[in-house]
Amino acid sequence: LAFVCIASFLAASHFTALSLQTSKIPPETKTVDFRHLKSHCSHIPPPSSDSFHRRQLTLIDELQSIGAAAFIAEPGSTAHYFANVSLQDWRLSERPLLVAISPIQVGDDGTSSFEPQVTILTPKFEAARAHIRLVVPSKRPVEFVEWAESEDPYKTLRRHFSNIAEAESSSHVVLDGQMRLFVVDGLSSAGWTRVAGGRTEASKVRERKTAEEIEIMKCASEATLLAIRAVREEMYFGILESEANKWMRQALVDAGLGDAGIFATTQFGSNAALPHGGAPERSLGRHDLVTFDVGGTLHGYWSDVTRTFALPGSQIPSKHLEIWNTVKKAQDAAFRVAKQGVRAKDVDAAARSVIEDAGFGEFFSHRLGHGLSGIGLDLHESPYLRGDSRDPLEIGNTFSNEPGKAWALA
Repeated sequence: LAFVCIASFLAASHFTALSLQTSKIPPETKTVDFRHLKSHCSHIPPPSSDSFHRRQLTLIDELQSIGAAAFIAEPGSTAHYFANVSLQDWRLSERPLLVAISPIQVGDDGTSSFEPQVTILTPKFEAARAHIRLVVPSKRPVEFVEWAESEDPYKTLRRHFSNIAEAESSSHVVLDGQMRLFVVDGLSSAGWTRVAGGRTEASKVRERKTAEEIEIMKCASEATLLAIRAVREEMYFGILESEANKWMRQALVDAGLGDAGIFATTQFGSNAALPHGGAPERSLGRHDLVTFDVGGTLHGYWSDVTRTFALPGSQIPSKHLEIWNTVKKAQDAAFRVAKQGVRAKDVDAAARSVIEDAGFGEFFSHRLGHGLSGIGLDLHESPYLRGDSRDPLEIGNTFSNEPGKAWALA
């Protein structure tokens, strides 16, 4: 499986495995059908409205702990995570649409508590579309604040918050790290004050995956692995990288992993020494290993799986098999170290030492792994497993474990 549980810590793995299946003979015209993969994740539901509410509650707790009145984001991964507002729902333009989440006091003094309030700042002439397109899960009615073409949108939002929040705290906000610079400048000129370190606190909410999120990500990874195996069954000596890659993309879509995007890189032999491709096209020879680096999305959650294998009948050089086994040992070493509280740099070091001891250290020129995003279309996020990262691993973090894909066939 593409997910492995270690002391209640989940990490996305990039296992490699040699194929023992029968290689295929190239037909004159070959069609492939991977629709049987569709059922694998059909039982996995998307996050519920209650899940979004819990995320919003966690966010306003973080906001209150640092003295911020609101979190503000543009449509994108973070707004998707907290409010179900993605770039698929609303494309960015020069007219800003903003999502703000703020704590609001409810109840009387004796039983009062704080609830998340979601506010959408929308261009006035597009307000009707915003009401239709943006389906925001919220326990409280979503507030839509409209700004006319002749108005400053940032001052419009500032006035709105000044009316509902205490004057001394209403200007202190956390801004999403992906926000465009002109929007940041506009908010600043309207009197908003960014809270130092606030973005980090908001990101940590996303990085700690819930059991519900993990189940989605696990199934996405399982389906990705099944897609790789299905494509492998159809491959033959002489197939071009582009043809195998086309099949791989088809398999991911047929598996139901294309709701928010897919990616696929297919490399044969020495071409795999370039981690993200770029070498001239080649056909598969008997001395070549095959490397797939692929992923897709299920309910907006990414998978990211790499496999390196050989077709039956291959004649793989012994040096390449030595490298393959070294990569596997390095990956296993990282899994043994990855536990709650361990620094990200120490997980990287565990894998790196295996590769260095085998004499291949100069070729391992990239970090060990990256965090895998939850919902929101970002593939990479913290924690990053690299030599300078002192971030402690936490329960609910998900990350890749991929030593050596940049040098495996160098």
